[in-house]
Amino acid sequence: MTGMLFAAATAQSAPVTNWPIRLLLVALVLAVIALVLWGMRRGWRNRQERQGHLPDPAAIPDNDATDADRVTGVYLGSVTAGNWLDRIAAHGLGTRSRVEISVRRDGIAVHRTGARSFFVPTADIVAVRRERGIAGKAFEKDAVVVLTWMLGDTALDTGIRPDHADDGERLSEQVLRITPNQADQSRGGHSSEDE
Repeated sequence: MTGMLFAAATAQSAPVTNWPIRLLLVALVLAVIALVLWGMRRGWRNRQERQGHLPDPAAIPDNDATDADRVTGVYLGSVTAGNWLDRIAAHGLGTRSRVEISVRRDGIAVHRTGARSFFVPTADIVAVRRERGIAGKAFEKDAVVVLTWMLGDTALDTGIRPDHADDGERLSEQVLRITPNQADQSRGGHSSEDE
């Protein structure tokens, strides 16, 4: 036993060999990380340029909306309607953020924290439904309210995950209330098997 202690006490670690190669490998790893980040940024900018034909979303009107009922949650992003892999990057519509939704008689005000807020006029609302997720985000059943609306000639699906489960149903009902002609179409999205 004392022989092992003596050997451990006298043993020295091996000297670091070849510092230049180690530094070169660290620099190479950092360069690869930087290249990946640059490629991601370039891809996002190219997507914004390809979607440059989309008009700016409407600004939130200044008039006082005393009839507005508010729901807070997370804005998950907007995609081309029916194609959840085609995230909309133009005008900041693909940026995830905190959100406060105000459903008013004249439309839906989307107040976003740290991102551009916008307004969806009642005439542009196509449908509202509940889903598991949108744009690469998956949650429990019916956790995401998906609002389908028109931005110019392009139909978009916008996903909102309310903070409280009960707010999802309330938000859907509020949207249906301001667009009664869409109620049948929106309810047709759920089959009796889903219930």
